[in-house]
Amino acid sequence: MRIGIIGTGAVGQTLGGKLVALGHEVTLGSRSKGNAAAEDWAARTGPLAHPGTFAEAAAFGELVINATSGTVALAAVELAGADNLAGKTLLDVSNPLVFGPDGQVTLDPVNDDSVGERLQRALPDTKVVKALNTVNNEVMVDPGRVPGEHQLFIAGDDADAKARVTALLGEFGWPADAVLDLGGIDGARALEMLMPFWLRLMRHYGHADFNYAIRTAR
Repeated sequence: MRIGIIGTGAVGQTLGGKLVALGHEVTLGSRSKGNAAAEDWAARTGPLAHPGTFAEAAAFGELVINATSGTVALAAVELAGADNLAGKTLLDVSNPLVFGPDGQVTLDPVNDDSVGERLQRALPDTKVVKALNTVNNEVMVDPGRVPGEHQLFIAGDDADAKARVTALLGEFGWPADAVLDLGGIDGARALEMLMPFWLRLMRHYGHADFNYAIRTAR
């Protein structure tokens, strides 16, 4: 499959590298042409890996991943172009983290809105799916880093798009029954609000190789 990734940071590069290793062809998109991080990633990753702009990545992908920070996600998809994303699944892995000068973390938006919902409103012809934002980028593509059974969460308005993302997560090593469907894209609010708690856990453990394991009586 051809996959476009919007964002050249650690998350985008990790996802892109795994996807290429699985045999997918990936364009890693940056804000402008000739981005050093994207070009270096492509050179290291092999012939199925390409650098490009946000718009080129969006046009290239049959499925597109938003791996930018949640606070700039709307601006990034605007540069990517609504026409390039129309009719496609957009997997949003971002979190709207705002770091204060005192080190405290807040979210923007929070509670009554989410990045996932804002992207869906901005892209009515695109099927936005929220997933993967509740784990570290290395755990995203290698769930075995955390022993035992643990879960991911998914939210989105389109059932077929969620099924497509769940299948892709399966290629990363996540069993379908470990992906818990939280309903429509408004479920992104709960997923994004987990992140301050996740950061507290990371400080507690001193590393990011952990995840949530949900237990239920029935």
